[in-house]
Amino acid sequence: MPSLHFHVNSSMSPSEVMGVLTNFSPSRVEEWPSIDAEHFQVHERGDTWAEVTEGNEKSWERARYEWDPATHEVTVTTHDSKPFGSGGWNFHMTPTDEGTRVDVDLERHPASLKAKMLSPIIPFAGPVFRKAFKEPLHTT
Repeated sequence: MPSLHFHVNSSMSPSEVMGVLTNFSPSRVEEWPSIDAEHFQVHERGDTWAEVTEGNEKSWERARYEWDPATHEVTVTTHDSKPFGSGGWNFHMTPTDEGTRVDVDLERHPASLKAKMLSPIIPFAGPVFRKAFKEPLHTT
């Protein structure tokens, strides 16, 4: 199972970062350039969780977000995605003098032949994901 770990530094506070990661209002598609309105749907939502489908024509996922403001952690369990299949994300926010260090873990469990063929690139995709987080999380 391919995995990736990296971190980004944000100028925002941990609670602000968590707010961006867990904002499932219509403005989510404006904050995250990788999400378009046609591929964004909130299926269900609670106080500290949400079931959503999000992404774009080339890459989308259906996932359950769960978050704990006390520990500054967001866990995303991906049930299905195009093109990589199930897996998940974990975001842990640590306050710093300049804002927040966001540690990111990504894991995938490819099932289809296409997902198995594409999954070897995941461990090398850190720069792509760092770039995707730059605007929404105000990373440096």
